Amino acid sequence: MAYRVGVDIGGSFTDFCAFDDEAGKLLTLKVLSTPDNPGNEVLNGIRELQRRFNVEPSSISYFTHGTTVGINSVIQRKGIRQALFVTEGFRDVLELARLKMPDPYDLFSRRPEPLISRDRVFAIRERMTSEGEVDVPVDEASVAKAIAQARSTACEGIVISFLHAYRNPAHEHHVRDLVKKLAPDLFVSCASDVWPAVREYERTSTAVVAGYVQPRISHYLASLQQALSEIGVLPDAFITTSNGGVMQAELGKTQCAKMLLSGTASGAIGAAYFARMCGLHNILSFDAGGTSVDVAMIIDGKSQHGTGEMIGEFPIYIPTVSVTSVGEGGGSIAWVDSQGVLKVGPESAGSSPGPACYGRGGTRPTITDAFAVCGFIGQSELGYNAISVDVGRSLDAVGKLGDQLCLRVEQAAEAIIEVATSGSFAEISKLFSRYGADPEDFSLLAFGGAGPMLACFMAQELGMKQVVVPLTPGVLSAFGGLVADVKNEFIKTRYQVLTQNVVADMAEDFLDLRRQAMNWLRNDQAYSGDCIFMPAADMRYEGQSYEIDVPLDVGWVERGDWSKILNAFFDRHDEVYGYADPDAVVQLINLKLTVVGPTPKPVLVPSEPSKGVPVPKGTGRVFLRGEWRDADLYDRDELRPGHRFAGPAIVVQSDTTTCIPDYFETEVDRFGNLLIRRAM
Repeated sequence: MAYRVGVDIGGSFTDFCAFDDEAGKLLTLKVLSTPDNPGNEVLNGIRELQRRFNVEPSSISYFTHGTTVGINSVIQRKGIRQALFVTEGFRDVLELARLKMPDPYDLFSRRPEPLISRDRVFAIRERMTSEGEVDVPVDEASVAKAIAQARSTACEGIVISFLHAYRNPAHEHHVRDLVKKLAPDLFVSCASDVWPAVREYERTSTAVVAGYVQPRISHYLASLQQALSEIGVLPDAFITTSNGGVMQAELGKTQCAKMLLSGTASGAIGAAYFARMCGLHNILSFDAGGTSVDVAMIIDGKSQHGTGEMIGEFPIYIPTVSVTSVGEGGGSIAWVDSQGVLKVGPESAGSSPGPACYGRGGTRPTITDAFAVCGFIGQSELGYNAISVDVGRSLDAVGKLGDQLCLRVEQAAEAIIEVATSGSFAEISKLFSRYGADPEDFSLLAFGGAGPMLACFMAQELGMKQVVVPLTPGVLSAFGGLVADVKNEFIKTRYQVLTQNVVADMAEDFLDLRRQAMNWLRNDQAYSGDCIFMPAADMRYEGQSYEIDVPLDVGWVERGDWSKILNAFFDRHDEVYGYADPDAVVQLINLKLTVVGPTPKPVLVPSEPSKGVPVPKGTGRVFLRGEWRDADLYDRDELRPGHRFAGPAIVVQSDTTTCIPDYFETEVDRFGNLLIRRAM
């Protein structure tokens, strides 16, 4: 038998999905994450797959992995010490940024300190014009001086970001070659190689973040490749990427910018694929893990994409799946501030020591402890029996917090749940407003270890009518890695008024981008199957300071169909902003091409509905809306399509617990998913 294995590392647990290509069977598993030894959890999981399911490492035909090494390095500021080489006169590019306050409602808010302080930003005498022509040749003496200064400040790497390099990268490449010659021990990268798009700050910021973490990511991937080889996994590893695709791990060593948001993107891709399979068109994916809650809009079965996503405190401007962190996960710690106000997060207990109920040394109350006190968890073990819930420890931890608030322990626990829910509500409401969407038109798809635990409370707060809990919600992000396609984007900046002559030139640019895409797909990825090309353009009205992404048809671009491209912009502008002006001048900023190499997909098999009535395995007491109530307890493995039951109820399974309040009713659909609908 051959198995396709997907892995996703979270703050508390690392999730595994192994799909048997021959039998069409999906095997799932969780192991505890090892933040102090990144990558070790992957090997532990493979050993567990072998022990529990007889999945031999040599039978793994495809391995894909989502990693948080990059984003964690930025958040914790544990990247390398870098220098930045810029065009003479532009040393303040990182300091000036976009001159925006982080919080316009807080006059004392401050922008984060740049990853490269100004004393490590060095000017190089050179200049390209906005048309990509040489204005001032590279002064090699200034390069040698800058290298010496970088060495004197103990820099380990150099990022080169010159003015107008998106038009012509020759100067960046020339200086890169000089650095390799004069200082071969220093890591060096060029902004134009990371993402050659217009706008100096955005291009520089993206390159700085990528360079900051690349040596660490490269070392991590090399160690992973060696470990997988030693344990007997034969195929080359793939890494999930920020755009919702995958690429070979070997390429990730030099193109780490594309994988900085790989873990969160995998969840959205898994949710979108799952929604399409089940006939759900509009969903809010709700991925709650041990540390955070990440949400994404799935509209018409497609995940949304954008640029400018945040890596910690810093933006990166490459295409990414639009995933927003909106709140705290199950391990987030509840505390009381100096004014006596209850707060939840952002500090998390993670997997070590974890929530108090894990019995691993944690003593501070978390969201998971609050659910244990309220009776929703504790009826079974968590994380595939990795954790035995000790409700007594939760009572002790939450009780101490309750004493500070003058509340009984169960009242304090319910307050923790309410504060956590309200915090997420504010951010999710902004997301719906951004897309002009009504929460009532969406289903909330809950996954992650804590997603089904929090989902009904969140849906009630948002006014959403339905919550969907997939068959294996705790490992949906790992499943997303299995269904992700080989994917990459290529860009060419034009920055011209859109005329018929410019549109004619677009055809030649498109062919060049297509050649780059095919070279990447065939040579870098060793992908030999059919592929899909999806052209798009960043366009705007002349005078606007922002542009919108406009999907294009391949035929329009190849034929240079000016009217079709222009009308596509008008239609898109009207869709986004509610108006369009066909008489105004339109600018073409960037021509973009996405290439997709489809991969084999696991297929969900529907089952015949059951005519019987689900039988609870027992009952429990849960604290809801200020009082204790009886709740039925169901085993997920015993539920069949067609089964119906009302809340309050608790559904336990190996990878998570689903908490259903009394104002919801549940039905099991033909795929085994829980459809939980509001009854009031």
